[in-house]
Amino acid sequence: MHDDSLPPTIDNPELDSLMLTIKSFLEHLEYTLGKDKYSASRYDIYNALAYAVRDRMVERWLDTQQHYYNSDHKRVYYLSMEFLMGRSLENSLINLGLLDEFKEAVSSLGYDFDELVEDEQEAGLGNGGLGRLAACFLDSMATMAIPAYGYGIRYEYGIFRQKITDGTQVEIPDNWLRYRNPWELDRQEHLHPVKFNGRVVTVHIDGKPRHEWVDTEDVMAMAYDTPIPGYGNNTVNTMRLWCAKSSREFDLKFFNEGNYIRAVEKKMLTENISKVLYPADNVIEGKELRFKQEYFLASATVHDVIYRFKKMHKDLRLLPDKVAIQLNDTHPALAIPELMRVLLDLEGLSWDDAWNVTTRVFAYTNHTILPEALEQWPVWFFEQILPRHLMIIYEINDRFLDEVRRRFPGDNGRLARMSLVEEHWERKIRMAHLAIVGSHSVNGVAALHSEILKNDLFRDFYEMYPERFNNKTNGITQRRWLKKGNPPLSALIDDRIGPGWVTDLYELEKLRPLAEDAEFRADWQKVKRENKERLAAYILKHNCIQVDVDSLFDCQVKRIHEYKRQLLNVLHIITLYNRLKADPSLDIVPRTFIFGGKAAPAYFIAKLVIRLINAVGDVVNRDPDVAGRLKVVFLANYSVSLAEMIFPAADLSEQISTAGTEASGTGNMKFALNGALTIGTLDGANIEIMEEVGRENIFIFGLTAEEVTELKRKGYNPREYYNRNPELQKVLDMVSGGFFSPYDANLFKPIVDSLLNQGDHYLLLADYASYIASQEEVSQLYRDQDEWSRRAILNAAGMGKFSSDRTIAEYARDIWGVDTVEISAQAQHCLHDGVCLVEHRKDEGGS
Repeated sequence: MHDDSLPPTIDNPELDSLMLTIKSFLEHLEYTLGKDKYSASRYDIYNALAYAVRDRMVERWLDTQQHYYNSDHKRVYYLSMEFLMGRSLENSLINLGLLDEFKEAVSSLGYDFDELVEDEQEAGLGNGGLGRLAACFLDSMATMAIPAYGYGIRYEYGIFRQKITDGTQVEIPDNWLRYRNPWELDRQEHLHPVKFNGRVVTVHIDGKPRHEWVDTEDVMAMAYDTPIPGYGNNTVNTMRLWCAKSSREFDLKFFNEGNYIRAVEKKMLTENISKVLYPADNVIEGKELRFKQEYFLASATVHDVIYRFKKMHKDLRLLPDKVAIQLNDTHPALAIPELMRVLLDLEGLSWDDAWNVTTRVFAYTNHTILPEALEQWPVWFFEQILPRHLMIIYEINDRFLDEVRRRFPGDNGRLARMSLVEEHWERKIRMAHLAIVGSHSVNGVAALHSEILKNDLFRDFYEMYPERFNNKTNGITQRRWLKKGNPPLSALIDDRIGPGWVTDLYELEKLRPLAEDAEFRADWQKVKRENKERLAAYILKHNCIQVDVDSLFDCQVKRIHEYKRQLLNVLHIITLYNRLKADPSLDIVPRTFIFGGKAAPAYFIAKLVIRLINAVGDVVNRDPDVAGRLKVVFLANYSVSLAEMIFPAADLSEQISTAGTEASGTGNMKFALNGALTIGTLDGANIEIMEEVGRENIFIFGLTAEEVTELKRKGYNPREYYNRNPELQKVLDMVSGGFFSPYDANLFKPIVDSLLNQGDHYLLLADYASYIASQEEVSQLYRDQDEWSRRAILNAAGMGKFSSDRTIAEYARDIWGVDTVEISAQAQHCLHDGVCLVEHRKDEGGS
């Protein structure tokens, strides 16, 4: 089939490359997928294209991994329970510099490239910001040529697909692998056994005790590797995801009794470990499965790292010179006692040597300020599932508390606060404390967040180890969030200041003088309108709501959570609605309120807020007195690809969490990079965004973190705010009284109860008046489109600091101690070189 499809070769390098691309595509369609142009589905066409792109990456990938092996550079291992990668096809082509070539190849064969892009199944291997940050970091590490690997779990079912039925979130399993994943390569030869349960036996060798973990139930961790290409270079790094496979043994007792099914059933159940992302942990089975997932990731990765290290080195005391392991939150913190177990029990190191290696290897990133979100695992979990690790954690704790006693004699309260063991009615292991004690670096992810860690949440630890604490403000990759996600704006910027910003986001500073250029502002407005028209078309298709593209697109898209205060946004909508009902002739700025985000399946109030958003939309969108001036839209199944459509179209970015609750946020950066103005509190990275773009170019409202603390100390009474603000009172009475739920008058009463009768923990009522006043400033400025555009340009111009490239450069310099490793362009020349193939095999399974 493919031979007849190709024109004769012409002596033109660009045309030769195009012909090779077409040939690769057609060969994959025929030989990999077993299809021809008559039998191929559209998804077959996508897969053939993806395999052709992957071929081009593999050339560079093999060369990159072999260079790492030969040069023996120090490598970074980034451990995360979540990787929210988004679609790979277009992003990979952009980074490889092959987008135009592949578009031309696809077009020449009669296919629509944009349609094929939409056919890619999105791997939802994350809940939100944590997983997306990890994905941005992988992109930056590859682009900056840092020898790095991302390690996670290959969940068969990712984050659920969200449907909105009668205004209610409905969760649907997301079996994203049902059509195959063309980007990964399974490493069936590369397995690590992961042990669970069993018991510990102590033996004495040469008078010294040695511990053996025996009678365990084992599951095999099998590697699936995905190439991560850097932008504009020859580096292709690796994301390795572990999949649980049953071991080959089975229970002979059942087999000998003729019960073959029972013999293999227990082994097959072990594969459930990698079935689903973060199961609901409100039942004990869910908690146990998540605990096993965390250890599964930690154990498989530690063994893989040591396997790779031992190819070149024998003395494991040198491990910190060649290995840096970053823990993305506490989820992978079990890697600390796992490495200790390996070094002590399997490699025979002394405790002091093993602990010195461990603390120098590990670094911990904290992602939450909320004390209730800090992981703690019951001691009995360890007793049953990881008995040897409990022994090691107890030993770590004993030695650590002895050090605390020496440093702070007589301070028993400090001992109780700092212990790795929570000694209440149910004894628990404090995973954040384990991560701090077992690491040489502890970082927050925004300046305010890091100060709260030092002065409040981990104050005792900061007083003991001040040198360990540092800040690494989060960032985002501009390759995906501007170059890929917003092609019209990228082209405009390239035309005016050149493409240097793609690898140096500080280049956007050159936009500052252009903010005063009327012609550039007009071009900027055209781009924004084009993006708004695209989103409006999506809304019409999926929500059957016609929105005004000239209205202010007011966007809040993120995980649905009380502290993120989507509810405060809803109270503003109802306030505007009431004003229009009181005076239908009122001159207001038309607004389209756009929400998106998923609530955890067991999070009652968050799911009720989604119902309220949709219920308010049903009333507002249909009311003739509103006359289309207000529209409320909830976009179902928020994802990376949907975000790429929303950010470029947004006029206003809602970043309204209670001050002192959001660690950083990265949505705030993505919105601003795409020219949206921010309304927000002085929380997380909002503060640093304000510092970079100018206080006059951002809408700040509400209490500061210090004022929040002081108000709670004095005694916060939300009813005082309710009683003295008639507008607020009316809004809450409408919600609790059934105005938006005439079919069930009490439906939304729990929301108002949480505010008035249960303490309003996130201070919505305290910030309401300030928020409404700030929104009036937003409306006033939006009437002056020229000035609005000027400030939007200045926001984008100030985003240089918020590239994940800057963040990763700081990690590499301050925490990991790694250098960039430039890869020469030789992979494509050595694939058919027998010597080169032999060299590549040296790193087989460890690439």
